[in-house]
Amino acid sequence: MTKESADNSVSQPWMALFDLDGTLTWRDTLLPFLLGFLRRRPYRALGLWRLPFALGSYWQDRDRGALKSRVIRMIMGGERRAVIDAWAEAFVDDLKPKRRFRPLALAVVEAHRAAGDRLVLMSASPDLYVPLIGRLLGFERTVCTEVEWRGDRLDGHLKTANRRGEEKLRCMTWLREQYPALPIIAYGNSASDLDHMRHADRALLVNGDDAARRLAAKWDIAVSYWS
Repeated sequence: MTKESADNSVSQPWMALFDLDGTLTWRDTLLPFLLGFLRRRPYRALGLWRLPFALGSYWQDRDRGALKSRVIRMIMGGERRAVIDAWAEAFVDDLKPKRRFRPLALAVVEAHRAAGDRLVLMSASPDLYVPLIGRLLGFERTVCTEVEWRGDRLDGHLKTANRRGEEKLRCMTWLREQYPALPIIAYGNSASDLDHMRHADRALLVNGDDAARRLAAKWDIAVSYWS
């Protein structure tokens, strides 16, 4: 973006696109969500006898979406929507009091809100609970991996592609069509986030590991650390 276009954009709103796990939060949210459900229903651990086979498949195909779906089905498959929704509400309500979110990340979200920017949460984690996090933090829109239901019971297969890597780029392209007048600033923490971040109008890699920072330097993406 040229200096002139940057100057002209100072007063216009942006679309601020935030990753969730490791960007807004200190760490992953899916594993604590699943383990918390197991603590409430320990008998569901019986389904984990299939976990070694799922991990073996992952080491062969490296398909994170397939692994995610398999683990969700092992732990939650067949459960009623009301049961899962109740746990999701409790899980998300417990996040903020226990400081699961990075304070600086929340301050950046609030700065964008105060500037009149449109806030979008985009995560590879599932819609079993991510939209509730979006609602908790006041995001206008949430885009995340969606899972299948069979009526009132959780199926657990993925309804959408796993929203990671190139799939996040596809989602960002779709968002541009929804908000054609808005430039995009994207925040993420992993190398896979750079697939879409390098196509944003501005981007900031936060809390990235060495590999992610090297890639960010290659694409001239700024880096930072959010405490």
